[in-house]
Amino acid sequence: MADLRMDPELMRSKRMAGLVPQSDSPIVPKKSIAGRALVAVVAIMTFLASLTTGAVVLVRSAALEWQSEVAREVTIQVRPTPGQDIEAHVERAAAIARELPGISDVRPYNRQESARLLEPWLGRGLSLDELPVPRLIVVKVVSGGRVDLAQLRRLLSEQVPGASLDDHRAWIERMRTMAQTSVVAGIGVLLLVIAATVLSVAFATRGAMAANRPIVEVLHFIGAKDSFISGQFQRHFLLLGLEGGAIGGGLAMLLFGLASIAGELSAGTAGGDQLASLFGTFSLGVWGYVAIALQIVLIAAVTALTSRHTVNRTLESVE
Repeated sequence: MADLRMDPELMRSKRMAGLVPQSDSPIVPKKSIAGRALVAVVAIMTFLASLTTGAVVLVRSAALEWQSEVAREVTIQVRPTPGQDIEAHVERAAAIARELPGISDVRPYNRQESARLLEPWLGRGLSLDELPVPRLIVVKVVSGGRVDLAQLRRLLSEQVPGASLDDHRAWIERMRTMAQTSVVAGIGVLLLVIAATVLSVAFATRGAMAANRPIVEVLHFIGAKDSFISGQFQRHFLLLGLEGGAIGGGLAMLLFGLASIAGELSAGTAGGDQLASLFGTFSLGVWGYVAIALQIVLIAAVTALTSRHTVNRTLESVE
């Protein structure tokens, strides 16, 4: 067997008989129906994964912006008490807030403004004179500054009857939880896409091995190393993965780019402002596009490694 593997005359005769491909002929055909189908599958998977990654980036950036805006404001609520002058209490609470370091602005809401805040729930035209409508004071914190909220809460409870401080901590925790949930969900979807890609490549590789089994067996018989054969399949599927990934990822980048342009054109409208408040400017930024590009490379690498592993497992069964 060793002599047959090393005999150049046998190699020449088999190559002339067409049993062994020429050196410039690939083991796996570059263009085939199965190859085009795999490119389409990889393109679809990459497109879905890129959409998920882009959505996670948008939601996370919007949530961080919301957290930053909410964290820069605290609200003082002054409830009316019988026999007490609520206007004096509001002025006293505002004065206490202004005296603390780190406060940039203090804005008390008058009775009409406080009543208008209830219109979305109670409607217009209602007389709220008999209702104990609380008065609100919006306190803005200096950007990057720190305020002793415990001291502010203590001073309000000691000096202003019916006053309470809301630092919006519950809202911040909800936003942080939402951002973390979106990231975890995005990672889960990406793992599912990679798993589907692995299965598709494994089936495609087995199909290519079955279609080219005579050539693979002859190469194996004449002494070709398994690494050489698996390398041919790996190179073939790596190119297919890069092609499909570039198509899917490129379409996703184009979609996000068009969405960003549409968001800029619709700025100032009611719908545009609402979408901007939810998702920001639809701009992924440099790192968002870098993440999609790395995703394309990752899926191509998974495609190549899966094909190599499948070929090695198949060659082990060839006697």
